Amino acid sequence: MTATIKDVAAAAGVGIATVSRVFSGNGPVGAATRERVLAAARALDYRPDAAARGLKTRAAAGIGLVLPDVADPFAAELAAGVLAAARDLGEHVVLDVTGGDPAREAAVVERLAGQRLGGVVAVPAGQDADWAAAARAGGVVFADRALAAFPHIPAVRADDAAGVRALVEYLTGLGHRRVAFLGAAAPGAAPGVRERAFRDALGGAEAVLVPARTSRDSAYGAAAGLLQSRPDVTAVVASGRLLGEAAVLVARELDLRVPADVSIAVIDDVPWAELCDPPLTAVARPARAMGRRAAELLARDPGRARPAAPAPLPTELVVRGSCGPPRGARGRP
Repeated sequence: MTATIKDVAAAAGVGIATVSRVFSGNGPVGAATRERVLAAARALDYRPDAAARGLKTRAAAGIGLVLPDVADPFAAELAAGVLAAARDLGEHVVLDVTGGDPAREAAVVERLAGQRLGGVVAVPAGQDADWAAAARAGGVVFADRALAAFPHIPAVRADDAAGVRALVEYLTGLGHRRVAFLGAAAPGAAPGVRERAFRDALGGAEAVLVPARTSRDSAYGAAAGLLQSRPDVTAVVASGRLLGEAAVLVARELDLRVPADVSIAVIDDVPWAELCDPPLTAVARPARAMGRRAAELLARDPGRARPAAPAPLPTELVVRGSCGPPRGARGRP
């Protein structure tokens, strides 16, 4: 049996992307690692041109990338990770955008399936797309989100629960006892990972849950309703970029001082967070690493889904000036 690039990677104890870089010269590889890969290739009588022939005769080639919004800095970083991995693997990427609309996503998935790609990395919007058929046809890996309806499809995710816990513990450590979560699930809907972690981490403090959809108008309306009707709330945790933008904008419009009148933090560090006055405290999530890992996972097992999801990637609490002790702790009336 002819040795494959996967055999060489296993024998050398490295990833397929590393073997690809050794033989293509496209990307840095340490001298010791390069020699280990070459030794494994010699032992297995591996020929790079055999791998190339295998790639050309695959039923499909290329990686599909499905995103909700390319203008979102997080999505752009995730895409950069997928593109970097695809470049190392010698694959091309076909991008499509859903706008976060499940119905549009279903059409996108059907279109990508018609292109007979080797697999798809997707940030899913909802349950409407036939992800099961897509996984059977060429492999699917979710990034950032998972869908309960498709538990057999692996999802590369950040450890959002740990990031939210770290943020809430920081806020309660400052003395906050009434904290709002902007972006909670609608009444009657199941809470997401971030919301559950938020409520669990608050302990004896009061959780003020504010539902909001992931649209600019909904985010603004939710932030305005919260900050106008609940002056007793001393800190706001915004679950995402749009909600963070809305909280900062509404606070400014209401002449609320941050953090003297209200502390604001956002889950997802974004480029503009450091440009705010004061700079915005955030939970940084590894978007680029998520994209790279999803593409590499797909490449390791093309054409079939892996039953075990990879371990979540770590997040980081980035403390800046938008959070401080609550009003009472400052001695203000």
